[in-house]
Amino acid sequence: MSRALARFSDDLVKIPGTDIGIGADAVVGLIPGVGDLIGTGLSSAIMVDAVRQRVPIPTLARMGFNLLLDTGLGFVPVVGDAADVVHRANRKNYRLLEQAVAQGKHVDVSAKGYLGMAIATVVGFVLVSLVLVGLLIWAIVAGLGALLP
Repeated sequence: MSRALARFSDDLVKIPGTDIGIGADAVVGLIPGVGDLIGTGLSSAIMVDAVRQRVPIPTLARMGFNLLLDTGLGFVPVVGDAADVVHRANRKNYRLLEQAVAQGKHVDVSAKGYLGMAIATVVGFVLVSLVLVGLLIWAIVAGLGALLP
């Protein structure tokens, strides 16, 4: 599931004559606020899959940082959208998940507190991203309100 989601989000179609792919994340990212909200949802699904596969907390934290960076890039109109195409947070997060699984880096199911810490890590990063998106939407609505008579 995570592989297909990363491909859909970051590499759905290739730009002809290049090795650069554009995915749904970049396309919906063109819609200020709403696109970031959808992108955060897509990215968080890969992190949830990582928890299911018991990847270590430091790996989840790296994935969360990629999510926050992706959200932050979305705040910058046009330039941020181009940077998002280059950053490819979902592809990076899928690679982190894939590497952890391939290297056998997983936390034993019986490890005390893993599930709680993993859920807190994912929820924490997703909540911060959603708060940032909420602030962006608020700023857009406030800016539009100031422009209207």
